[in-house]
Amino acid sequence: MPPVRALFLDIGGVMLENGWGHEKRKRAADHFGFDIDELNERHHLTFDTYEEGKLTLDTYLDRVIFYEERSFPREDLKEFMFRTTPYPETIGLFRELKKKYGLKVAAVSNEGRELTDRRVRDHGLAEFIDFFIVSCFVHFRKPDEDIYRIALDAAQVPPENVVYIDDRGLYVEVARTLGINGIHHVDHASTARALSRFGLSL
Repeated sequence: MPPVRALFLDIGGVMLENGWGHEKRKRAADHFGFDIDELNERHHLTFDTYEEGKLTLDTYLDRVIFYEERSFPREDLKEFMFRTTPYPETIGLFRELKKKYGLKVAAVSNEGRELTDRRVRDHGLAEFIDFFIVSCFVHFRKPDEDIYRIALDAAQVPPENVVYIDDRGLYVEVARTLGINGIHHVDHASTARALSRFGLSL
C-alpha cells in the first residue's frame, strides 16, 4: 500500500456538527417559531447557490426566512446558525496524526462562506489544516469531481497517497473513482480503526 502523505477531511459531520443541516434547521424552527416545511422548500431551491459562494448569507436568509416580517431579529438567527458543537476526539485524532506523520491536511467541504469563516475561527481548525478547499471558495460542490481535483492540485500529492474522510458515503465513492483512498466516517472509533489499516495510528 502506498504511504499516506495527506488527509482530505470533511468538516460538517466529521469534525463539527453539520453547519445548517436538517436537524439544525428543525431546531431553529422550533426555537424561533417558523414553519419548517416552508423553510425546507425554499432552502432546497437556493442553498446550493449559497454553498457555491454565489450568494451572501444575508441574501440566502432574505430568500428563505426574511421574505416576510418576523418576530425575531436576523442577527439572533445568524448567531444560532453559527453556534456549532465540535467533535473534539476526532479533531484531536487528526491533529496528532498530522504531527506524528508530517501529513498535509486539507479540508474538502461544502459550506457557505460566513459559516465556514466562523466555524474555522471558533474551533481553531486552521491550526492544523493547511488549506481549505471549500465549495464557497472554489465554486464547485461535492460530488463534483473537480473539487477533488483542485484539492489534489493544491496538495501536490498523488491520489494513491491521500486518504479522504467524509460522513457521506457517496462523496467517498466519487473520490475513489479518482484513485483517492476513502473512509466513510460513522464515528471516531471506526475511523481511527480504518486509518490504522492505512498505517496511521497513534
